[in-house]
Amino acid sequence: MATLKQGSRGAEVKALQQRLNLIPDGIFGPLTEEAVKEFQKRKGLTADGIAGAQTLAAMGATPGKRKVDEIILHYTATPEGEEFSNTRIKASHLARGFSDIGYHYVIGLNGEIRPGRSEAVAGAHCTGHNTRSIGVCYVGGCPPRKTPNWQNIGKDTRTPAQEATLVKLVKELLKKYPGATVHGHNEFANKPCPGFDVKKWLTKVGIKQ
Repeated sequence: MATLKQGSRGAEVKALQQRLNLIPDGIFGPLTEEAVKEFQKRKGLTADGIAGAQTLAAMGATPGKRKVDEIILHYTATPEGEEFSNTRIKASHLARGFSDIGYHYVIGLNGEIRPGRSEAVAGAHCTGHNTRSIGVCYVGGCPPRKTPNWQNIGKDTRTPAQEATLVKLVKELLKKYPGATVHGHNEFANKPCPGFDVKKWLTKVGIKQ
C-alpha cells in the first residue's frame, strides 16, 4: 500500500480523494493534505497530512456520506453594488490551485441563489473546516471601488434581497443538517469576512442553533 503525500499523483490519489469526498483530480495538493489532516484529527491519528497505511485503513474502501456540522458565511471581497459571477469566482479559485469553485452556494445582488460545488463534496473556503462544512458566499463585502484601499476593507454590503435569501438558505441548511452551527469566516481566520457579526445577526433574524 503506497504512502500518499503532497506531490503524489495518479489513480491512488483519486481513490483517496473520493474517500475524503473531494473532487478527484488525482493531484495531492494542499487541499487534499488539509482534508487528510482533518480526517486524522477526527480519528485520533497523528495529523501529519500523510496518508500512510494506518490512515488509509481507517478510511475504509469506499467513501462515506459527508458529515456536515458547520455552515460558514463569506463574501466575495468585491466592491459594493458590483455583480460578480460564479464563472469569475471559479476562475479566481482555479488560479489559486483549487479544482472548482470553493463555495457551495453564492448569493447574487438580486438575491438569486447560484449553486457552486455539490454539497456532497468538501468545499475550499475555510482552512481546517472544509470537510465538515457548507460554504455560503454573498457577492460584495467591500466598499465602492472609489474608496481608497477598498480591497482591504470589510463591509456588510448585503442588499435586502441578499439578506432575505441568506435567512431562507441558512434555515433550510439547518433543517437539512440538524445540530449544525452557523459561523462567519472571521471566526476561523484573521480577516473581516463576511463583514458582519454572524452571531448577532442570527439573533436579530430569529435563527436559533
